[in-house]
Amino acid sequence: MKILVINCGSSSLKYQLLNMENEEVLAKGLVERIGIEGSRVKHKAVGKEEVIIEEAMEDHRRALELVLNALVDPEHGVIESMDEIGAVGHRVVHGGEKFSSSTIIDDEVLKAIYDCIELAPLHNPPNIMGIEACRQLMPNTPMVAVFDTAFHQTIPPANYMYPLPYELYEKYGIRKYGFHGTSHKYVALRAAEMVHRPIETLNIVTCHLGNGASVCAIQGGKSIETSMGFTPLEGLAMGTRSGDVDPAVIPFIMEKENMSFEEVNEMLNKKSGVLGLSGISSDFRDLEEAAAKGNKRAQLAIDVFCNRVKKYIGAYAALMCHIDVLVFTAGIGENSISIREKICEGLDCISIRLDKELNKVRGKEAILTKDLTSTQILVIPTNEELMIARDTLELVSK
Repeated sequence: MKILVINCGSSSLKYQLLNMENEEVLAKGLVERIGIEGSRVKHKAVGKEEVIIEEAMEDHRRALELVLNALVDPEHGVIESMDEIGAVGHRVVHGGEKFSSSTIIDDEVLKAIYDCIELAPLHNPPNIMGIEACRQLMPNTPMVAVFDTAFHQTIPPANYMYPLPYELYEKYGIRKYGFHGTSHKYVALRAAEMVHRPIETLNIVTCHLGNGASVCAIQGGKSIETSMGFTPLEGLAMGTRSGDVDPAVIPFIMEKENMSFEEVNEMLNKKSGVLGLSGISSDFRDLEEAAAKGNKRAQLAIDVFCNRVKKYIGAYAALMCHIDVLVFTAGIGENSISIREKICEGLDCISIRLDKELNKVRGKEAILTKDLTSTQILVIPTNEELMIARDTLELVSK
């Protein structure tokens, strides 16, 4: 079966078409600037040159029309007709407490995703746009929603509840939800394969370190704790997000700087993290280059980021008693040799011993430890699209 994976942002759309008989990517691409001047599709089919299609796109429906046209195009397409697409898998950021696993989309499911908009006002609306556009263009093709939050629905109440008045949870669902679940699930399953042990026997900590970053404790294949919370703002210092701060800082800043809540929220999400600390960039390549030239604020931003990750790894080691496997994934985790080394530095006390020679790897699967009595440290490039396609195949095959 061929499965189309769709990931919609507010003005963008990423896609992959996979042949699930061998899990081969047949074509993939990115639609940029939907509803904005200069919109275009970057489309790459296996074995063919990338093509760029520049055309005005007023909405996600038109963007998807161009994607589907590209897939069936005689010159740069990979299928003869849309009938070859057996199902569509959609990334949906927030499923609240309603969804503990991926699910086939019907009217009731779509309504429930709408109901979660207040929990993810920036992410769920464009996800819904993609679903509705696909349902219009492909009315007879089954659709599946794969939720970023679903993998974390196994977290126990003692770990997901905030110590706030309980009625706030009952009335508004205020609790930890966690994100990056599709990525954490994929790399955990792959880690078990790489160390040749059943995932049910493993304590795994996965570090999804990109511009958005989170750490997850996975015991027996199930998420039991994660660093992101009610929103993706909680947890690690990130590219532009603050991560954990004392809540009293917010009213203090509002009073001292005469800022509205909206302005402070914008600051915490878009002007903080390593960007705010360094004053240079949210890109770790820029920070490492600046730090190497003696920029102290760039070095401080790197130190804060690494210490936060280290703190969560240590906390999850205590929570699970020990860690069998530590995984690094996403842009920074897969590619930054120095960041991985700095995070692991000083963690011998919990049997984390990185081999510096084996650590000289970027962007590909690798085992970074020789000592089999220590925690196995792995680099695994994440593949959320494949995880979405697998979940989609499993559901539609039933």
